[in-house]
Amino acid sequence: MTTPQLDTRTPERRQLDEELAEAPLQAIPEPVAGEEPRPVEDHLRHQRPIAVVGVVEGGVVRLLDTSVMLPEHSKVIVVASEAG
Repeated sequence: MTTPQLDTRTPERRQLDEELAEAPLQAIPEPVAGEEPRPVEDHLRHQRPIAVVGVVEGGVVRLLDTSVMLPEHSKVIVVASEAG
């Protein structure tokens, strides 16, 4: 269970968050006619996804493996565990 914290958002950000929360969900797009479903690996064929471990220091993620070099403007997904 998380501990409630003081809301430090600006009024503008709070208003934007409320607008986004109230917006209707977008419909799931229909598949292209005649196209068969494919595994996600086929969608990533020209890319090589990797998983790396890092720590957050001062709000910035630092990778623990210093040999990993990501290209500029790489798309990343960060999955974090809750502080325990």
